[in-house]
Amino acid sequence: MSHAVLPPGSTIGVLGSGQLGRMLGLAARRLGYRLHTYSPDTDSPTGQIADAEVTGSYDDLDALRSFADGVDVVTFEFENVPSASVGAIAERTVVRPAGSVLHTTQHRGREKGFLSGAGIPVAPYALVATGHDLDAAVARLGCPAILKTASFGYDGKGQARIESRADLERTFAQWKGVPCVLEELLALEREVSVVLARGAEGQVAVFPIAENSHARGILDMTIAPARIPQALADEAVALARRLAERLDYAGVLAVEMFVVGGRLLMNEMAPRPHNSGHYTIDACRTSQFEQQVRVLCGLPLGDPSQHSPAVMVNLLGDIWNFPTGSAQSSPGGREPGWAAVLRHPGAHLHLYGKREARPGRKMGHVTVCEASLERALEVALAIRRDLGIGDGGNPHAAARASKANAHQGGRP
Repeated sequence: MSHAVLPPGSTIGVLGSGQLGRMLGLAARRLGYRLHTYSPDTDSPTGQIADAEVTGSYDDLDALRSFADGVDVVTFEFENVPSASVGAIAERTVVRPAGSVLHTTQHRGREKGFLSGAGIPVAPYALVATGHDLDAAVARLGCPAILKTASFGYDGKGQARIESRADLERTFAQWKGVPCVLEELLALEREVSVVLARGAEGQVAVFPIAENSHARGILDMTIAPARIPQALADEAVALARRLAERLDYAGVLAVEMFVVGGRLLMNEMAPRPHNSGHYTIDACRTSQFEQQVRVLCGLPLGDPSQHSPAVMVNLLGDIWNFPTGSAQSSPGGREPGWAAVLRHPGAHLHLYGKREARPGRKMGHVTVCEASLERALEVALAIRRDLGIGDGGNPHAAARASKANAHQGGRP
């Protein structure tokens, strides 16, 4: 089937208005496209650079249809958009990726069922839909384990380490008995992610695999290319491609995987650009966001190859210096000293335009590109130390944090 090409000057609509939409908008502008954003927020990261910022509820189907009438294609920058909302938009214009993909990926139970059905290896898990499921879940997986809400979890939210049957019952009750997934606590060696783009006619371009470490369930640092054997990298790419084909996917897809005992286990998918793919903006011939524009507009996919080894460091609101006793948000906080980043010629600073800095909130990132991965990591750790991030960027501590927390990570 042939798909129409949208020429420059066409308008891309994005549901959501955070940093992913912002970076999509910047890529779209560079190629001559317009961008409209729809979300409940105003003066948002995406809205600041969009041609139109439409404010409304994701449950307002009439407003969504009106939004769809003003654009040529629609995508989304986060998963928590009701499927009925995507359906209303699909009545009026093209949605990529399809709403059926969003329906699968926005619920961990459905996602894991899909992965298992596709023959993709996943960590042992159990569905916890009601209190009657607690005993069977613990009997199957034992403790400690990780409990995650089936929906609306991200950046470590809606996730908890479970030490006992009583702990599981208490946490499930605190979460008001919402559907959850209990996962076996794994002895992680690494977490890696594959980001790829797949066009509407099935063409695929895969970015170099990224290696990720987390702190407090939030992506902390990405190293690209990942430091894993080539055979494992090839297997990861093959698994991601298989998923994209099974989903009949059109868009940018991120697939998170754990390395456990030298083998790969699938964690979860994100039907959009991904935090661990931000390095592609500065280190690859084509970024994940430009690829998203190309897929949305029916253009040929770009070259995803990496021209520079890179390390990406997330910048959270924690590094804004808050006076003692203040509400933990700017303008009470003092802006970090960005000279610590900008004095390095290989460092690229990206700030998201968020009005308030809060601990744990993603405010920006910095990507360090150097001639060698060792040098990029050295500079990235120096920047972390100068900005006061965590433990000063000890790579061994980062690895320990990854083993303890990565499997609690939530769709960065």
